[in-house]
Amino acid sequence: MRADENKFFVLLIVVVTLAFGWVLLPFYSGLLWGVVIAIVFTPLHRWLWQRLNGRDNLAALLTLAIIIMMVLLPLSLIGAALTKEAARTYARFQSGEIDLVRLFREATAALPSWVTDLVKEFDIGNLGALQQQLSDGLLKSSQFLAGQALTIGQNTFEFVINLGVMLYLLFFLFRDGEKLTRRIRGVLPLHEHQLNELLLKFIVVIRATIKGNMVIAMLQGALGGLMLWALGIGGALLWAVVMAFLSLLPAVGAGLVWVPIAIYLLATGAVWKGVVLFAYGAFVIGLVDNLLRPVLVGKDTKMPDYVVLISTLGGINVFGLNGFILGPVIAAMFIAVWDIFGAAKQSDSRPELG
Repeated sequence: MRADENKFFVLLIVVVTLAFGWVLLPFYSGLLWGVVIAIVFTPLHRWLWQRLNGRDNLAALLTLAIIIMMVLLPLSLIGAALTKEAARTYARFQSGEIDLVRLFREATAALPSWVTDLVKEFDIGNLGALQQQLSDGLLKSSQFLAGQALTIGQNTFEFVINLGVMLYLLFFLFRDGEKLTRRIRGVLPLHEHQLNELLLKFIVVIRATIKGNMVIAMLQGALGGLMLWALGIGGALLWAVVMAFLSLLPAVGAGLVWVPIAIYLLATGAVWKGVVLFAYGAFVIGLVDNLLRPVLVGKDTKMPDYVVLISTLGGINVFGLNGFILGPVIAAMFIAVWDIFGAAKQSDSRPELG
């Protein structure tokens, strides 16, 4: 009977936990970012808590105020400017002012004769048909992306609710975080060293992903946007934000934006602008990724770049924007769990010395 009771209780725990997760699912973005931001800013909260002689509420409120002033307010201003820029860009697509089909035809028409001869020599295909296919694809893709960019700022009610949940949760995570951590550690059925290893890996990956990837993304986006603005490229702010998001992907990153723009500039006769953008992208924007990512991300997570890239892409595909956090975290937990399992298996298989 005791065994039956234990099985029923375990089943009850699973069912109730899943039900609770289902209830929280509509607010998972707010809950996720509340936990992530709390982990990143815990050192700041501890420093304030010590300076305030252990005043829990005041330290939590001050930490929250600093986060709002330093992070949320600037992001809100950038988001407002981006929404206007996206709306203007979408209107230019709709009015025909930006015609990617025409721009692509101009670029292919400006190709030197040796390039077109090379295409024919290798029998790559009918250049005109290829041009039409690529033009149609570019047009559809651009319209889709412009339409998606226009949706930024929509669903405001849902965003405000998640933001409120995140801020509310942040206060209590700062104030009661250590108590919650102790309670979680007390109920998880793991050995102390295994639990410590998993929690440490979880915290390290989140901090490295946020601090490292965010710093790299902001730097590459800002540097790329400034150069595009200096070269007179329209929608520099929008392209800067796109580069910042793409910079979350190691290896490829911002090059998905500045390389096609540089090629277009070269093909349409703006040679010096294309050369400047190529050189700037390779030696300035690319250098930021090559120098900082191994130091800020790879060094702490101890994950190869290809694992970070694949897990980030998969995470974004499954979870949307939240996936750039969840993807690497799940990958790190996968590696850590298997490392712990392997170590435990080796320990169990060792012969006892008698």
